[in-house]
Amino acid sequence: MRKGDLKDRATIEAAVRQVADEYLADPNITSVGVAYKVTGGEPTDELALQFTVKTKFAPEGLEAAPTRPIPPELTANGIRFPTDVVERRYTAHPTAVDAEPKADRKRRLDPMVPGVSIGHTAVSAGTLGCLVREDATGETRMLSNWHVFQGPEGALGDRIVQPGAFDDNRVDENGCGRLVRSFLGLAGDCAIASVEGRGAEETILELGVPVRRLGDPELGDRVVKSGRTTGVTYGVVTRVHTITKIAYGPAHEEQIGGFEIGPDADHPATDGEISDGGDSGAAWLARDAEGAATDMMLGLHFAGEADGTSGEHALACYASSVFSKLEISPLAAPPRIVSQAASAGYDAAFLPGQTIPFPVATEAVEADYAPLQQSDGVVRHATHFSLAMSASRRFCRWVAWNVDGNGLQQLSRSGIEFKRDPEYLAEHQVDDDLYSNNRLDRGHIARRADLLWGTREEAQRANQESFLFTNITPQLDDFNQSAKHGLWGQLEDAIYEDVTVDDLRLSVVGGPIFKADDHQYRGVLVPRSYWKVIGYVEAGALRAKAYVLTQDDLETKLESLGLEPFNLYQVAIGELAGLTGLDYGPLTGADTMPPPNPDAAGAGVAREIRGRSDIVS
Repeated sequence: MRKGDLKDRATIEAAVRQVADEYLADPNITSVGVAYKVTGGEPTDELALQFTVKTKFAPEGLEAAPTRPIPPELTANGIRFPTDVVERRYTAHPTAVDAEPKADRKRRLDPMVPGVSIGHTAVSAGTLGCLVREDATGETRMLSNWHVFQGPEGALGDRIVQPGAFDDNRVDENGCGRLVRSFLGLAGDCAIASVEGRGAEETILELGVPVRRLGDPELGDRVVKSGRTTGVTYGVVTRVHTITKIAYGPAHEEQIGGFEIGPDADHPATDGEISDGGDSGAAWLARDAEGAATDMMLGLHFAGEADGTSGEHALACYASSVFSKLEISPLAAPPRIVSQAASAGYDAAFLPGQTIPFPVATEAVEADYAPLQQSDGVVRHATHFSLAMSASRRFCRWVAWNVDGNGLQQLSRSGIEFKRDPEYLAEHQVDDDLYSNNRLDRGHIARRADLLWGTREEAQRANQESFLFTNITPQLDDFNQSAKHGLWGQLEDAIYEDVTVDDLRLSVVGGPIFKADDHQYRGVLVPRSYWKVIGYVEAGALRAKAYVLTQDDLETKLESLGLEPFNLYQVAIGELAGLTGLDYGPLTGADTMPPPNPDAAGAGVAREIRGRSDIVS
């Protein structure tokens, strides 16, 4: 099993659910999830299906033990897993502990802030995780756990108090809202409440950031939370796709989905505890390269190791699962003036330690560049991408864009219309006249999903700007539905999954290949081949890969309303330069494509991509 396999979240989660259904009925088995196998108390680099148990028995004692043996390997949902067994027990964290003088986290606050004591009147105390927006109403809500806002005795509409009853028993005076929605099960231990009678601010206590984005954690990700009891603590994701059996009272046991967090040796917690009773409901946030909290929420804390268990681990529900189940979204940032730098376009210094300039055109190509209307020059800058247009062909010569894998967001394309680019004359760009009432689709050169990163405002602006006709070229409708289109769109994803990319950053440049014999349709020469060069840094060294895609049967299909249709190839960047009239600078010297064998008959610098595994091999 490879780390890249974890990207197929639905398949892995289905496999873990299958195993959980079979094994968690055993009273000794407490959870199952995917982690690095532990040997001699230290994690290895081997992925395994890791079981936690209340008591780990020696092999010679298993036959007489009141538990079922766990085999060395298991196959579930078509995936073969090696297994691992560690001794670990968990408990939900609604029971508050407090022996020291009250801090602000445990006092009545107005306005309230995430990270403070809160709870149902019948619950001791938990943590206010963050403020969110309820999708159906647009109202601001408070997010925490089911067992903090509801518990076994609660019901929708019940009163929520801040601080929790354990910290201040004047519950009649401390009301701050009412339970609106809750859920307890595989999707999470989660609930939202209204904000009533007091103000609420979204910046999390002592972390200095609100929740603006959601992300899914990966093994080794570094995270931080702000909780009612242990305050700010740091951790590392140690297990993903985990299902844990949790007791909510003497007669109520549930299986909860999520991930596991272990201690961060670089940021040890006070008394070694990264969480404790009363921390339930805290938001686990991703950290940046400097170790500071970001505005990306990965999980909602709901449990930790039980007393008497060696080690220290915490459990969190997936934030994406919680937000989907409760039908909520992160709060949008308040309106602000957008700086000019935010729309500065492609960043040549985006890759760590490297400078990748725009492609340099031959004299003939440069002479054909279309001028900008509203400024001097020929390069148009948009959010996270830049481009240059061919005046004669009315399509882009090239588009260059940056991809920040750490900050990618998911935004809807619903309601966004394709539109002319105001930076260019209408005569220098093809618009909807080409695409109406035929089999041509509008295809993005800079992939929309690649551009949706940065602040929420940047991502939203990039989403809109990706639909400019200057970033669009024609593709046949059945190409957009073909397997080869899927591969074309997965080039960047495959590199992320199968290569250790420094800082998760890519710099990409792509465009059409213009040929003299391109088919003319509605007065437009329609390109039938496209190219893309992807640059990245691996272990400090620049790497690059170039691909060409062709739809050479274009003319036949258009009239009925060199290469085989819809084929994808990896090519040498030097050879691509001859096809496009562009010099790719340092990317050429970083090409991973092996040179051709000059002694081989018909040797050429091209390798067909037939499937996902061919992309990075």
